[in-house]
Amino acid sequence: MTRIWSILTLIAALAFAASPWLAPGFNGFSPDQFPVPQDDPPVQPAGYAFAIWGLIYVWLIAGAAYGAVKRGDDPDWAEMRPPLVLSLALGAVWLPLAQVSVLGATVLIWIMLGTALVALRRAPLLDIGWARAPLGLYAGWLTAASCVALGIVLAGYGLTSEREAAIVALLLALVIAIFVLRRTGSSPAYGIAVVWALIGVAVSNWGGN
Repeated sequence: MTRIWSILTLIAALAFAASPWLAPGFNGFSPDQFPVPQDDPPVQPAGYAFAIWGLIYVWLIAGAAYGAVKRGDDPDWAEMRPPLVLSLALGAVWLPLAQVSVLGATVLIWIMLGTALVALRRAPLLDIGWARAPLGLYAGWLTAASCVALGIVLAGYGLTSEREAAIVALLLALVIAIFVLRRTGSSPAYGIAVVWALIGVAVSNWGGN
């Protein structure tokens, strides 16, 4: 079963990386998907910040391929794989879902985050560059993205103002990040991804908010 899970991890990583082809042209939630249109929500990072997805896709695939070839039967990798497979499999359908259901996509990305954090907690301490680092980058960006999605929903459904929603979302992202870093130990890639996203939010609001 250990080797089977290693193959499933590689398949899930490939499917996740292929998901943009299922939703061509997707650039975030559309303003008209909300009762209160979100044209330029302050909680959303600047466009350049999303380029990190290219690195995440490539690194996850490379790590999964290395794991399947070199660590297929390694028990140190075994506990990480089931939650990671679930997270990536859900991620493969996230973009198409986001085009039709904001609330569904928001719930789904939080499940993706939860399973990714479980996988990060179980990731092997050896082979950091092939396991813990790509997974940390993925989980770190999901931490920010989940909170951003929540912030957009709060403002988009009129529960708070856009600024209040951004403050709540950013504080929540920081709380989760601090908790994760304290519990998972050495995971610099996770912290880098969160910081990258928060800088993107700052750049997006520079001179405006």
